[in-house]
Amino acid sequence: METTVRTPLQIFSLPQRLVVPLFQRPYVWDQEEQWEPLWNDVRRLTELRLRDPYPTASHFLGAVVVQASDGQLGNLQASNIIDGQQRLTTLQLMMDAAGSVLEATGLDALAGQLESLTHNQETFVPVGESRLKIRHTNRDQAAFDEVMNAEPPVDHAALPHAGSKVVRAHAFFVETVTSWLQENGDESVALRATALAGVLTGGLQLVAINLAASENSQEIFETLNARGTPLTAADLIKNYVFQRLAAEGADTRRAYADEWPFDTRFWETEVSVGRYRVSRGSLFLNQWLMSRLGEEIGPPQTFARFKGYVEHDSGRPMVDLLRVIKHQADLYQSWTEAADEKDRSLTVVEMSVYRMKANEVELLKPLLIWLHESERALPAYVVDGVVAAAESWLVRRMFLRLTTSALGRVVADLIRTHRDAPAGELVDRITGQLARLNVSSTYWPGDDEIRAALMSDAAYRRFKAARLRTLLEAVENELRRGTNQPQVPRRGYPIEHVLPQKWQDNWPVDGLDAEIERAAHVHRLGNLTLLTASLNSKVSNGDWRTKRDALRDHDTLLLNSRLLKQAGDSAWSESTIQARTRQLVDMLLAIWPVPAGHTGAVLDPRDKNEAWIEVKDLVAGGLLEPGTILTPRPGNWKSHQAVVLGSGMLEIDGQQFGSPSGAGDHVKGGVTNGWTFWRLPDGRRLGDVRAAYRGEKPKEPGWTATLPHVPWSEEELHDYAGAAAPLTTRLLDYVAKERPDELLTGADFAVIGITSEQVAGVSGAMARKTYNTYERSNPPMESIDLNGRWHYRMRSTTAATWRALRGLE
Repeated sequence: METTVRTPLQIFSLPQRLVVPLFQRPYVWDQEEQWEPLWNDVRRLTELRLRDPYPTASHFLGAVVVQASDGQLGNLQASNIIDGQQRLTTLQLMMDAAGSVLEATGLDALAGQLESLTHNQETFVPVGESRLKIRHTNRDQAAFDEVMNAEPPVDHAALPHAGSKVVRAHAFFVETVTSWLQENGDESVALRATALAGVLTGGLQLVAINLAASENSQEIFETLNARGTPLTAADLIKNYVFQRLAAEGADTRRAYADEWPFDTRFWETEVSVGRYRVSRGSLFLNQWLMSRLGEEIGPPQTFARFKGYVEHDSGRPMVDLLRVIKHQADLYQSWTEAADEKDRSLTVVEMSVYRMKANEVELLKPLLIWLHESERALPAYVVDGVVAAAESWLVRRMFLRLTTSALGRVVADLIRTHRDAPAGELVDRITGQLARLNVSSTYWPGDDEIRAALMSDAAYRRFKAARLRTLLEAVENELRRGTNQPQVPRRGYPIEHVLPQKWQDNWPVDGLDAEIERAAHVHRLGNLTLLTASLNSKVSNGDWRTKRDALRDHDTLLLNSRLLKQAGDSAWSESTIQARTRQLVDMLLAIWPVPAGHTGAVLDPRDKNEAWIEVKDLVAGGLLEPGTILTPRPGNWKSHQAVVLGSGMLEIDGQQFGSPSGAGDHVKGGVTNGWTFWRLPDGRRLGDVRAAYRGEKPKEPGWTATLPHVPWSEEELHDYAGAAAPLTTRLLDYVAKERPDELLTGADFAVIGITSEQVAGVSGAMARKTYNTYERSNPPMESIDLNGRWHYRMRSTTAATWRALRGLE
């Protein structure tokens, strides 16, 4: 057995054939878990080389095990891949994809460098054999050969195996490489391409374990993949740190006792970071590295990047570096513990940590660590000003529920760009850079967009309780600041609806229009407040006089005393709610301001509301049941069925697709819009379900107008119930038993845990099934469009029949 650290150039340069044996599992890596993190690491290393043309930094990809075969194929040495075929396959796909982009760009020499690592020269290959250096023998063979031998520019959608993960991975890398190369305009393409080729050939490292043909490969495979408790990044860094200290002649026992903070319960606690669960110590070391390097670093790369920083970037002995880490770790712990104290008055930094925890994000932590580098000794007003600007940028995006996936890169760029900025200019420089962001994935929203959203949003439904509570706490603190009172305690105070969620009994209004208007206001921001203790249900749902007296008992909160003053002796009404919503929104915009004149204009406004919606969102929202069979629209292609999986993937004949369009392309053999291509069993387009998820009305509101209204018989309802999805029967059971013949809104179903969006989706499914199967215009629960809002009703006769056959009497 021979073990060496090698680059892709060293592994793939010789003529050879690396065979993936038939018993190896198929290719399973995907975009979220592997392709995108790998590309981010390659991009990071490439951009580092662009800034420093003579770096020694590299990126470690892991280990691979290959075993020499007894035979040869012509002049090619053949070996079997025992372990690591997923990463080797992905590396080959990425190099070939990058090569195809470079060739299409006219950079033939660079493309040739990459091709020499993926394809053997023809002179070494027997006639009729493939030139590929990696050969799959399982079900991935056809797809891998197909995409690796395709002529650039590759039309992935036209390939026969377009839906396979192998082809999708290749397409992903083509798209990301193309986008990255052109990021700074045509002038920089050649320079960026050269750096990228250098990283792909010589900047990546793998531990290559080469076995002789006679060695026991299974025993070695089992040892490498033995089940055990994996070491955390903090564990690996600890081992490395103390080896370095010993080599420097330091007193390692004293260093461990005095300077290593991470072997305590606080630091060993696991926390969630996106899809990862990591120890808090590992998370801090990752964020500390980002603060030092100004680079976005994925959690799996923390140790490798730490080692690279120590050896190539820090310029300090480990004994000094450990003191710096200890100092900043102590600060970090003090912020975290202070944020957990319920009655403490928090600093700007501590409050930011508290709000990040409530919102389940860690984005600004590297910035906080950077601002507190002892070498910088920034004045408190500068630190507070930077934190205020960054928090406004983040919170305003959260107001609109915009994606946070690209924000880590922005934070890293802020640190890198302004590392040497004078203290007196730092706030303006960072504020200016954030204000210049102009794409939907990163921009800083302006006042008008937020005001338009929050004035009509059902805030109680839109935000998680912890996030909504931080907003109301922020308003309360702003009111208290004006009267020099201490901050409101952060005791998880309950959020109360002034106009109750169950308002029909004690807050009646006359007429359908008034009912619609009332239901539309019940969850708005202006109808919400904090209480120091929960009210019992009788008081909470009581009339205005009862509710007003209860609120007076909580007037230690200025939110409530101002609310009562605003209401005066008048009734609490829709106009009062709207006026208070406007006041609260104005206060929130003032608490998290933007620079004067900033509007938050973006270059790609379409993406803000559309790009993030996927099939998995519809499944998670209860609008699309796992196991649903989708069929393509009529056309000149062989009919295929797609099965909706619980993960949100679509499966066709054993192949899985991550998007409706990818599945549609596979069936159609060309580019198609999957949202209009696929049909549900009730005749709806998949795009109709997406529209319901967004809260939009169907595109064809009058499609049932030509059908008759026919009463439902017991037999028909029995048939309908037998085929209905669980969500549908739960909804109909509730309406038939509790609210027959009432005109309801989507909000009325919250009591049984069904959202307005789910009600819209279920009602649409009912209507289309009724049209297609029962040939009538009236589903069991009818939908009525009144003044642009949907209402729902089950007629009393239908409800009685439903109760009888479902045993609900």
